[in-house]
Amino acid sequence: MTKSKNGNGNYEVSLNDWAKQEMIANEFITVLSKLFYNKSIELVLFRSQLIDRSASLILYRHSYAENIINEKLNIKDSLKLAKAILHCNIRPSKIDIGKLNGEWIESRENYVDAEDFIRIKLKDFFGPGKISKKPVDVVLYGFGRIGRLLARELIIQGNGHQLRVRAIVTRGNDETAITKRASLFRHDSVHGPFRGVAVEDFDDKTIYINGHKVLMLEADKPDDIDYSEYGIKNAILIDNTGIFRDRDGLSQHLKAKGIGKVLLTAPGKGDIPNIVFGVNDKSVDYTKETILSAASCTTNAAAPILSVLENEYGITQGHLETVHSYTNDQNLLDNMHKKSRRGRSAPLNLVITETGAAKAVTKILPSLDGKLTGNAIRVPTPNVSLVVLKLTLAKETSKDEINELMRQTSLSGDLVAQIKYSTSAEAVSSDFMSEPSTSVFDSHATIVSPNKKGLVAYVWYDNEFGYALQVIRVAKNMANVKRPTYY
Repeated sequence: MTKSKNGNGNYEVSLNDWAKQEMIANEFITVLSKLFYNKSIELVLFRSQLIDRSASLILYRHSYAENIINEKLNIKDSLKLAKAILHCNIRPSKIDIGKLNGEWIESRENYVDAEDFIRIKLKDFFGPGKISKKPVDVVLYGFGRIGRLLARELIIQGNGHQLRVRAIVTRGNDETAITKRASLFRHDSVHGPFRGVAVEDFDDKTIYINGHKVLMLEADKPDDIDYSEYGIKNAILIDNTGIFRDRDGLSQHLKAKGIGKVLLTAPGKGDIPNIVFGVNDKSVDYTKETILSAASCTTNAAAPILSVLENEYGITQGHLETVHSYTNDQNLLDNMHKKSRRGRSAPLNLVITETGAAKAVTKILPSLDGKLTGNAIRVPTPNVSLVVLKLTLAKETSKDEINELMRQTSLSGDLVAQIKYSTSAEAVSSDFMSEPSTSVFDSHATIVSPNKKGLVAYVWYDNEFGYALQVIRVAKNMANVKRPTYY
């Protein structure tokens, strides 16, 4: 076998090319930071976060984009466009540089240069460079899985300019409790270490998190604390405990001075509006409603996909089967539990249990009332779940047609932040750990029946992280600090 004479040369060329790409990516990171910290403009790449990400990961995001838009994105173009955004008078916003890059590839010959392109594409984003709205205080009531992720993302995302985490309320705030909660915040077995600084201050009873001095308060009842004593005013309280789910219970928070609105991170009961951002978030008057629910993680995964299918084809009947990671509600080892089967060891068993997702979806999409059933299987994984949708459609379709519909929906429209289109034939649950999209449509798993009206769709979702981002989107609407987005 003859060895290629120029094999080593090609190898060196490849290495040098990668080094150049990383240098460009690092320059891109510098521009990203200037936009974020100086102008409060956040760039994402097809909804994936770019702030505080490595050069190699940013290059990977550019490479993977080709699977979605059938075009190869060049980091040089992203840098050029980011610099153009930096030099233009664009107001605080959230901009998808991946979408802009794809549009630049298709039409760059129609523009004088990158700045000309940005001025035309983002013409509606020009205006005062300063932040026009004051940030709104946030109180996190409960500091479990969702509470800690909310604290992480609120602090990293907004840089204190939109929603400010001012206080965290738990059942204890002595030195031991603060130490343990700070440690759980810094170190997460599922999502990894916190990307930043989190230091306890026992004298002030605070945790210093990336410049935010967050009060650690103690309460046994919602109205135990006078938040105004700590300078907290008209705050949005996010209740992560799930103890109170109806209006009467959650209204107790509003009796505490300093609280203006309440957001529940669980399905709300009675007349409390349940919101799945992207699907029915425009159905509420945020200036009048003081109590809202962000529904459940499964509802946030299923509703966006069901909404698209209902609008395009009509759904005559269906079943939602949730394959869900185990939760704190279950037992590590066999023990008594008030619900059937959940007493058996969560890490060792598949556990059939009920879910309210099918009923909850009908609150989001009333046209599906009476058409859906649902059930759940808890499985021995700590995070990332799967909802299987078995549906009968009113119109005929095909696998290719369904997949293309979902691909297009993931690229443009009201649901681009919620729906991601997966092209990998090798994807498994851990691939979607810390996935920002709430519904990852698995295109390779789509099944359409021979009669062309039966559909089985598989939708992955990070039941912790993806859901937390949906909660934040609702909270920003409640606070009226949501910025313009170019998605």
